[in-house]
Amino acid sequence: MKHAWIKKHRDSFPVAVMCEVLDVSKSGYYAWVDRPPSPRTQRGERIRESVRRVHADSHGIYGSGKVAKQLAKEEGLERACRNTVARAMRQMGLKSRVSKGFTPTTTQADPTKQPAPNLLDRDFEATAPNQKWVTDITYLAVAQGWVYLAVVLDLFSRKIVGWEISDSLATPLVAGALRRAIESRRPIGADLLHHSDRGCQYTSDAYQQTLRAMGITCSMSRTGECYDNAVAERFFWSLKHEWTNHEAYATQETARLGVFKYIETFYNRERLHQSLGFKSPDQFETEYAPVLAA
Repeated sequence: MKHAWIKKHRDSFPVAVMCEVLDVSKSGYYAWVDRPPSPRTQRGERIRESVRRVHADSHGIYGSGKVAKQLAKEEGLERACRNTVARAMRQMGLKSRVSKGFTPTTTQADPTKQPAPNLLDRDFEATAPNQKWVTDITYLAVAQGWVYLAVVLDLFSRKIVGWEISDSLATPLVAGALRRAIESRRPIGADLLHHSDRGCQYTSDAYQQTLRAMGITCSMSRTGECYDNAVAERFFWSLKHEWTNHEAYATQETARLGVFKYIETFYNRERLHQSLGFKSPDQFETEYAPVLAA
């Protein structure tokens, strides 16, 4: 440790003085400098470099657990257990930029509309794509105030299959997200359960007409039970704590671009999900496709 400290500070202090103060012989120090690093030291450096790369590729989102999982998945990286990764991250001053805490959001119900029953009943598992979709709305800050984001998420793979941003909470916001989901997935309506909260956008005549026309079964959360739609709420937690809370959006369009980057280039394609065996939604669906075709 003394030799390493001297080497680190040799541009600031004379080596001879540091050796004398630390009671280290100059010949011993220079012999240590010329000695090739041990295999353990070399492995430690490879681990730190691999950890630094994975952490950067995740945009600073991953903590030690997901970094360790990614090291095990990706060729060319030095594998290490979670504790070793955590130690390497501490040494380099790296940590996940995600803060803790989960605050669900709610929407305004229309008392003149009859909500659908809670058919999903917190059963968030699906055995195939397009069996169960959940949808919800959240808000994002921009310089002028707020914009609103609606998403449709497939519970099979946790993939966002449709989304839309607007400066209005009116029905076209959620209708746009649903339209994108239908266009991208082409579901068989009779096989699909659609779950939302009891917000007025989802109980509106226009939205319900689209579901009926497609033959899609409608399910809605109970009043005040945000955990009836916990997976959608959890996605919004991830979006905000991993991404949008660390950005400043001047306009609706810059917010749209930020959401596009998170959903389309990171979340769906690359982000590891513990519920999917530490695979991304796209990877999970790709691996499932041959089974479906068999």
